[in-house]
Amino acid sequence: MLEELSIRSLGVLDSASAQFHPGFTALTGETGAGKTMIVTSLRLLSGGRADAGRVRTGDPKAIVEGRFRLPEDRSAVAAVLEEVGADIDDDDTLIAARTVNADGRSRAHLGGRSVPVGTLAQLTGELLAIHGQNDQLRLIRPEQQRAALDRYAGATAASTLTKYRAARAEWVALLDELDRLRANSRDIALEADRLRFGVDEIDAVAPEPGEDADLIATIRRMTDLEDIRRTAVTAQDIVAGSEGMSVVDGLGTVRSLLESASDEALRGLQPRVEEALTVVADLGSELTAYLGGLPEDAGDLDSLLNRQAELKSLTRKYAADIDGVLAWRDQAQHRLSQIEDPEGAVEELEARSVTARDKVAELATKLHAQRTKYAKGLATKVSAELTGLAMGGSAMSVTVTLLPADDDRLAVEIDGHRAHAGGDGVDRVEFGLVAHKGAAPLPIAKSASGGELSRVMLALEVVLAEPDSGGVMVFDEVDAGVGGAAAVQIGARLARLARRHQVIVVTHLPQVAAFADNHLVIGKSGGGDRGRQTSTLTTLDRDERVAELARMLAGLGDSETGRAHAEELLSTAEQARTEA
Repeated sequence: MLEELSIRSLGVLDSASAQFHPGFTALTGETGAGKTMIVTSLRLLSGGRADAGRVRTGDPKAIVEGRFRLPEDRSAVAAVLEEVGADIDDDDTLIAARTVNADGRSRAHLGGRSVPVGTLAQLTGELLAIHGQNDQLRLIRPEQQRAALDRYAGATAASTLTKYRAARAEWVALLDELDRLRANSRDIALEADRLRFGVDEIDAVAPEPGEDADLIATIRRMTDLEDIRRTAVTAQDIVAGSEGMSVVDGLGTVRSLLESASDEALRGLQPRVEEALTVVADLGSELTAYLGGLPEDAGDLDSLLNRQAELKSLTRKYAADIDGVLAWRDQAQHRLSQIEDPEGAVEELEARSVTARDKVAELATKLHAQRTKYAKGLATKVSAELTGLAMGGSAMSVTVTLLPADDDRLAVEIDGHRAHAGGDGVDRVEFGLVAHKGAAPLPIAKSASGGELSRVMLALEVVLAEPDSGGVMVFDEVDAGVGGAAAVQIGARLARLARRHQVIVVTHLPQVAAFADNHLVIGKSGGGDRGRQTSTLTTLDRDERVAELARMLAGLGDSETGRAHAEELLSTAEQARTEA
């Protein structure tokens, strides 16, 4: 619910603020006073486009702030609140703000945090729905009519539509890959030749994992082969003893001496000597193995260098080291298995795309049946509302037909008919208006006047709002083009809608304003700051409402006749609300 709205330097409004209450609030005022600025400010809070021309002349920026009371069920907005870290006041209200500079730049804030405008729109879009004259025009678009039907169908159709979109996305991806495979056969053949050459070249050299690093170590040893051999032989002689006493012999002598010692402390060192003998014996074995692994002469160095050159030719082309080269070969072989048999790859993709198409057709058929079913109920309920809106014998029809498909690749079969699988299903939804009983329905885009379109939209909103509660609904001159009894009925329907929603209506009709629970008037005065016109926003009490309704009744003003007429109108509306 919107509890408070503050506006500064927006259009003709220098500075204005108002508190809003549950139920139906009417906004009235003279032409040019700035009624539409209220709607403009709410559109800004909804993430609407920032227009520098809306900034009050001479001021650096316009500021709009709204205080919203969050619903008890915050599941729809919880993710946004958590993401931006917005601060919620102790009374469970949240402040949203939008600033528009005179140079056109815009900033948005949510709960004291600076946020992108899109984030502001994401949250306030769940709290605020604005219906202006442009929205009435949007109602004549097929996609808006389909969306309204889906909204009426609720979770049933929404779940099927979500699954359909996912299945369609998978199908389109397969078709795109299939088209690419067919169109790029020449490029694929060149790619296969390049990969095959690389695999053959690597296999001809037949490198082993880590061989390049092993070669570097071996070659380094080969360059100092004689010195290395001499060092290893000397060490082996000392350990094993080819001439004279070896380390092993010496340790054996030490062991014998300790065994024959009369001192217990000396004999206690024998285990240490045994350990040393084991270590020295292992060392001797390793030195012997090392010497055995050394090349017999430095002539082997040339063959090692040649091998190293072969490996380097591979690492220059395919990867930084031999392990990377082998990984490239494995990847190339896998890719070759996919593209060396293009016909097989095409057949596989075709089979998968057929399966995906059948899944799309199945879900599209289900969604088509659901929309067809709910279309009847929507038409019946909206028609009943139109009867109450003084539209005589008019009724609304909702037809669901299949989108035609010729030879496009996204054609599916629905109940024996070919249809185009669009992003939102295979259906074209069309709202029609039946002028009188027995007449053929005509599309509302061609048959409905501005006033009738306003009433159709209001009737639709009343029906769509039935399962829901909460949220703010704003109507900007929804009563345009109507008057008399129709205006009374519009006021009554708005009051009915306000039982479940907070309803804010900008109106020029006293019959509509009389049904409001709360009444705000926008007044204008000239010669303000720097001689500019300013506007004020005032909440009216009952006596003031009577005076405002009298003004709206053909400009009767504060005359006795005008007030009497206004009093009668207000009392009648109050009684109707009470009885309802």
